[in-house]
Amino acid sequence: MNKSIVLQSLNKIGIALTALTAIGFATTNSAIAASVTTLLQDSFDQENNSVPTLDYNPFSNWNVINGSVDLIGNGFCDFLPGNGLYLDLDGSTSQAGTLQSQKTFNFQAGDTVNLSFELAGNRRYDMSDSVTVSLGNLFSETFSLPGDQTFTNFTRSFTVANATNATLDFKGIGTDNVGLLLDNVTLTKSVPEPASIMGLLAFGAFGATSLRKRKQQQSAINA
Repeated sequence: MNKSIVLQSLNKIGIALTALTAIGFATTNSAIAASVTTLLQDSFDQENNSVPTLDYNPFSNWNVINGSVDLIGNGFCDFLPGNGLYLDLDGSTSQAGTLQSQKTFNFQAGDTVNLSFELAGNRRYDMSDSVTVSLGNLFSETFSLPGDQTFTNFTRSFTVANATNATLDFKGIGTDNVGLLLDNVTLTKSVPEPASIMGLLAFGAFGATSLRKRKQQQSAINA
């Protein structure tokens, strides 16, 4: 077989292998292109040694400001049995509390933030109650639910535009000792990984250099 034809065939095989490897590399890196960090995750089940109590404040992850909240469930004021411990955001002092994270979270531009939590109605009276959920200046929304609403999951996702610090707040609204119920709070952020992108670019440069060398060698042989 003509040597030139053999070299051309080998060159095509090399290009195909380079392309397939690049595709596999890109696919792998797309799966790890972001690092997910859990900033806060709380079901309240371990609070107070799993014993419910009214006007509870010494939380592991939170401070209660401007009012009070009740730690209920596990058979005590258990309006939705089977959910462990959860909170009544309008405690027993005739002023709804604000639940504020003890940690102040740091966010950079480009971070993707995911917030999820469960809310239920007061489960006692046929009336709506409300809570304002906020994460500094990144997010703020007021949720209102009827009294008979069972636990419902709410999820919010957004991308940070500018670097900032923020606490996560649940501000109960009310003065009648009956408020929305809160459970299972999770806050995460996803940070882009520049290293994976740079690795892909470096691999592409390596493939292009190898291909150029093969062409130069082929030209030298055919000359």
